[in-house]
Amino acid sequence: MRKFKDFIEGYYRFRGNEWIEERERWTELAGGQTPKTMVIACSDSRVDPATIFGTRPGEVFVVRNVANLVPPFDPSGGLHGVSAAIEFAVTSLKVEEILVLGHGSCGGVKAALSGALKDAEPGKGGFVAEWIKLLDDARERVIAEHGDGPEGQTALEQEGVKTSIENLKTFPFIQDGLDAGTLSLHGAVFAIADGKLKVLDTETGEFEAA
Repeated sequence: MRKFKDFIEGYYRFRGNEWIEERERWTELAGGQTPKTMVIACSDSRVDPATIFGTRPGEVFVVRNVANLVPPFDPSGGLHGVSAAIEFAVTSLKVEEILVLGHGSCGGVKAALSGALKDAEPGKGGFVAEWIKLLDDARERVIAEHGDGPEGQTALEQEGVKTSIENLKTFPFIQDGLDAGTLSLHGAVFAIADGKLKVLDTETGEFEAA
């Protein structure tokens, strides 16, 4: 696997090739960004939105976290990194779409499904355990219908996307955009094993092949 020193070598290749080829684009981006889409994805190293969707620099505003989760709107204060990114994307950048991108073989979802990190201390899984409590309600529904095996894992990966979308709707400025027709929400799940993408049909609540 590549390490940081290899990244520097990669940077030199980028600087001598892609950057030069896209120099006009980079000059434009130096003056600001105007992405139309925000992607909320998992931190998993195998699921890079730019790679999956073939986007160019400046085309998507991305926030990544464990299990691509969005917390509900909470104005009580505290450190809200995901909420801050969403706020900036919608109110400052004026993105027109938000995509929640889940994926197969998600470790965060697996931990939520199994309960393996329950009662873990910070530094020993406790931070992750607290974060994935956002999936508790979905977990109960999934286990009741699908169990806690591979079928349950896939179902909870999909339900996690739906949970994040529903939590997005609790943000007043997002609901304002939805009501005005200036903002739309999307969900999708990428399968690492076969590279297939399934997109959420908001009418049926089902994930269909892209």
